[in-house]
Amino acid sequence: MNQVVRVGLIGYGMAGEVFHAPAIAVIPELKLTKVVERRSTKCQNRYPWVEIVNDTEELLQDPNIDLVVVATPNTSHFELVQKALLANKHVVVEKPFTPTSQQATELIELAQQRGRLLSIHHNRRWDGDFLTVKRILKNGLVGNLVEYEVHFDRFRNQIKTNWREYDEPGSGILYDLGSHLIDQALDLFGLPDTVTADIRMQRPGVKTADAFELILNFGNLKVTAKAGQLVRELGPHFILHGTAGSFIKYGMDPQEDALKQGRLPEGIDWGKESQESWGTLNTDINGLHFYGKIETLPGCYPAYYQNVYDAITQQSKLIVKPEQARNTIQIIERAMESHAQRRTLNFY
Repeated sequence: MNQVVRVGLIGYGMAGEVFHAPAIAVIPELKLTKVVERRSTKCQNRYPWVEIVNDTEELLQDPNIDLVVVATPNTSHFELVQKALLANKHVVVEKPFTPTSQQATELIELAQQRGRLLSIHHNRRWDGDFLTVKRILKNGLVGNLVEYEVHFDRFRNQIKTNWREYDEPGSGILYDLGSHLIDQALDLFGLPDTVTADIRMQRPGVKTADAFELILNFGNLKVTAKAGQLVRELGPHFILHGTAGSFIKYGMDPQEDALKQGRLPEGIDWGKESQESWGTLNTDINGLHFYGKIETLPGCYPAYYQNVYDAITQQSKLIVKPEQARNTIQIIERAMESHAQRRTLNFY
């Protein structure tokens, strides 16, 4: 029989309820055992076997908990991850890793000292459209890539009264949505040569950044990542241009909406996108001109947690490494310096 890894979840807000608990629940070798939930017991309504506690220390000191998942506001990530590692737990923490790269380095070193797994929940590496882009590039379907542009836009002209909108370390759209786009770019291309950023507060009364444009230079490749909250008419999500052709993709991965509707991420149709949302490829392949739709590969958020389990039980290597997540924070820090200085900066 496979070893069972018992999981303690700290936080049952949107991240814990929508992204973490369902993905954990469908991995047979992971057992969601204890949840820190202070305002209600709604986690138990869906997972009746789970024990609800309102004290983090009670969860951390439980010898039966093997893996701690931190799904709390960004400002608490460093403290809670540190406490979990000191309690000799393996740890998954919601992105972004920490507000500063120095804090990330401290946690990486602590995890190494304790011999514990530490990973950051960059689940959008398992977006179907990103997996498709990855396959297109691997197969050279647009030739040598020269431009890669990705958007994560929304229309939210009313400011929400939650921690993401506060002027606190780690808040704002660059940390929130930008960390996804940066992580994907670094997964594809490695570390950039230079960083250029324009970061704005566009909505009246907003207290932290709600729009950004980030340009990462990789030699002959220009990577542009953009996000905003005042985009009512959405453009493409992905735009790829290369020496042989282009790939254009509208629409976001359907997994988040399905999870918000209460579905568990399982079944043969999970993560599949409707044909209307498939991307368009215009290119030359072996001397023939191709123009048409490319079926989007199915997305699979539970694959992140399957890999975490496999890494804990030493069946495979960890995919989302903490050093990679620290690189994402370093890009964000460099972007903020670039914006403040109004110039392009070398990445360290």
